[in-house]
Amino acid sequence: MTNKDEKIYIIFTILLVMGIGSGIFYFTEYRQSKMYFPDDIVMKTQEGETFSFSELEPKVRLLEFMYIDCPDLCPNTTFQMQNIRDQLVKKNIFGSKVEFLTITFNPEKDSAEKIDAYANTFEVNKTDGWEILRGSPEDTKKLTDQFDFLFRDSGTGEFVHTTATYLLDVENRVVKVFGMGEFDFDKEAVYKAILKEVD
Repeated sequence: MTNKDEKIYIIFTILLVMGIGSGIFYFTEYRQSKMYFPDDIVMKTQEGETFSFSELEPKVRLLEFMYIDCPDLCPNTTFQMQNIRDQLVKKNIFGSKVEFLTITFNPEKDSAEKIDAYANTFEVNKTDGWEILRGSPEDTKKLTDQFDFLFRDSGTGEFVHTTATYLLDVENRVVKVFGMGEFDFDKEAVYKAILKEVD
């Protein structure tokens, strides 16, 4: 390899590393900084109460999008969130400093009755601080778009969807994005990240 070839190789390597670094920055810091709760969205809770995103108190929030007929990822994630909630209750910070939001992205089929049954299954109403939300299809799409959460009906009644849950700080900025399901939602990592934000 000549000196000229070495220089070209070094320049190419530097550009490649810079490109990868920029890509990582875009998919983490930049994209996360653009995620937010639109102020003009109002939804209903599992108890039929109005929930307005313009009236959020400063709390650390764990956000999950799901649909009730999901066969695996969604209920498994909700179940693990239930376990985390119980741990946070023992620390006396759930509800007062930490809030969970579970939002259906299939509001046309996930009726108020189905939402209520889902809440009962996972003991969501066991304590204050966890809301399962259902909004209009338009508001739901507007919200999922803000978090780059994609979903589409596969034609079988089941959805193909993004496998992400979001941890937001007290200013509602996304600070961590976790996976969903048994293998990609790391319960211990989520729990520790929540405690770090509370501290």
